[in-house]
Amino acid sequence: MRQDRSLPVIIASLALVAGVAAQQAATPSFTAPALVEHIKVLASDRFEGRAPGSKGEDLTIGYLTDQFKALGLAPGNPDGTWVQPVPMVGMTADPRATLTFTRGGASHALAYRDDFVAWTRRVVDRVALEQSELVFVGYGVNAPEFNWDDYKGVDLTGKTLVVLIGDPPVPDPAKPDALDPKTFGGRAMTYYGRWTYKYEMGAEKKAAGVIIVHETGPAGYPFSVVQGMGGEKFDLRTPDRNMGRAAVEAWITVDRAKQLFKMAGHDFDAMKAQALSRAFKPVALGVTASVTFGNTVRPVDSRNAVATLPGSDPALANEYVIYTAHWDHFGVGVAVNGDNIYNGALDNATGTSGLIEMARAYTKISPKPKRSILFVAVTAEEQGLLGSEYYATTPLYPLAKTLAVINMDGMNIHGRTSDLTVVGLGNSDLDDYVAAAAKAFGRTVKGDPAPERGGYYRSDHFPFAKQGVPALNAGGGSAYVGKPANYADTIREQYTSKHYHQPSDEYSPSWDLSGALEDLEILFRVGVRVAAADTYPAWKPGTEFKAKREKMLSGK
Repeated sequence: MRQDRSLPVIIASLALVAGVAAQQAATPSFTAPALVEHIKVLASDRFEGRAPGSKGEDLTIGYLTDQFKALGLAPGNPDGTWVQPVPMVGMTADPRATLTFTRGGASHALAYRDDFVAWTRRVVDRVALEQSELVFVGYGVNAPEFNWDDYKGVDLTGKTLVVLIGDPPVPDPAKPDALDPKTFGGRAMTYYGRWTYKYEMGAEKKAAGVIIVHETGPAGYPFSVVQGMGGEKFDLRTPDRNMGRAAVEAWITVDRAKQLFKMAGHDFDAMKAQALSRAFKPVALGVTASVTFGNTVRPVDSRNAVATLPGSDPALANEYVIYTAHWDHFGVGVAVNGDNIYNGALDNATGTSGLIEMARAYTKISPKPKRSILFVAVTAEEQGLLGSEYYATTPLYPLAKTLAVINMDGMNIHGRTSDLTVVGLGNSDLDDYVAAAAKAFGRTVKGDPAPERGGYYRSDHFPFAKQGVPALNAGGGSAYVGKPANYADTIREQYTSKHYHQPSDEYSPSWDLSGALEDLEILFRVGVRVAAADTYPAWKPGTEFKAKREKMLSGK
């Protein structure tokens, strides 16, 4: 965390500390039974995995609206409704496709789902790669601030790019067994490492296709998670029907990638090593790719559920603090061990339930916050943060009047921790608010324990941050009270390998929600204090979002 502070921030921090005791008395209690009641409903089989554009969405939006109404909140949309329409399109690729690599008279056929998963974002009923030339582009990164360009001006129009997942893991010159902390954040993933970025660059380079090589370590999840992506894909509707995207976006297993590179006369590991150099240039593999699949297209009118607690000060009621959580999951999909409903209990019935209870807490305090509090349950996070992206680019209330966004995604179900994880620690003044609130519970604030997984770029606070609004994603921790030192690593790895985006993500009575309840109290206090602050939270010096926020607030 950066230590430089401006005088207004110092004054604000002192005010936070002074207000801790007073705020403790005003904090309504959060209870496990209330959370469990919502979780059990939202993660039930009746809600069919809460996929956008499904019966599950209708049930979820109905449930959220009923809860917000019962709390006495006001409709969150200025038009008097409880939803923000999010126009999307759903696309389902025919899984009977085969991806074929060919060189000379030799060819290798890859089986859908076992070896590769592919889709298109284009709103068309058929896509194809027909003997498209394969070009290895390393990590597919163009990062001027790191003097890194994997493309070197090579014309890739109509080619299919083969790209590695993650950031280039550049060794530290001073410590060969460590990563260079000054290049791509060292161990921490930057946005350049995200799979969404790889596809975005493919579109920018006018590629016909982009094939990402999956590796569990750099990706942060096994190939089974990619296989779960193979159902209906969603995107926001655009005037060009997404024709600017690559025709085919795909993943292949690392074993099939090694086979491909051998076919091309290269060693996969040696080529990975070459890609760690700034001097790397795209390598034509001398292999072509062919695949054709039908694409079922349907318009999807999805919704963000929105409710507000109007500010009590007429002069400040047009300014907002936003709480977000995504209500969606993957719906009904490929059966695993006989179960085809992806209930999404932890991810993210817990956060959605927390959002409801957060709203309840705000209705109980007196006096009411001077600024308005907006509660937004967003759609299609699992499809690329689409609901939050839509709000952040088409806001119901001006972002220049939005002080902060506080996001809840996957709450702590394993008991209390003595620390509190802030994903993206050091980015904004919101960290100071969190630290002050956590201190009241004897907890210390720490950064993401697994920054290589790119958590800051994978949840609904990020689209707001991209637009310049200070955004917080905090909760849980790594030091579990009364548990072994490696307990957090064990449960995180177990969840990622066995339950993440799988039908087995279901509610269990064995969950210990004491940690989640404490996190809710902390995030509640953060929001209350931000809503009462004399100054807006700001980005720290050096963060990539600071300039955009300052331009926004200046009105230029």
